[in-house]
Amino acid sequence: QVRLVESGGGSVQAGGSVRLSCAISKNTAIKYWMAWFHQAPGKEREGVAAIGPDSMTYYAGSVKGRFPISPDNAQNTLYLQMNSLNPAHTALYYCAAGLVRWRGPLRPDSCANWGQGTPVPVSS
Repeated sequence: QVRLVESGGGSVQAGGSVRLSCAISKNTAIKYWMAWFHQAPGKEREGVAAIGPDSMTYYAGSVKGRFPISPDNAQNTLYLQMNSLNPAHTALYYCAAGLVRWRGPLRPDSCANWGQGTPVPVSS
């Protein structure tokens, strides 16, 4: 069974930065599609950033250029560097890997495996 474990979340002030990590338990083809999602209180889960097998990256328009996604395949770890945070970024952040069915690069229903989420509360 594939296991994904996020870390790096925690309280941060507006304007600050956080780097999230996702440790992936298996070095398998699921790593060929990896993504980050977030879910704010009372809202649906939304895609933040994704990276495909050709290293092509996809970003939500609101974070493009500020939240780079990067894999470390040697360490089986996926990162999300979050810069210039503001309270609107407060959410649970989830790591996902592998495709169940392609529905789009930032669609939660495209992804097969999920972590448990890590909270990122941003204070003003």
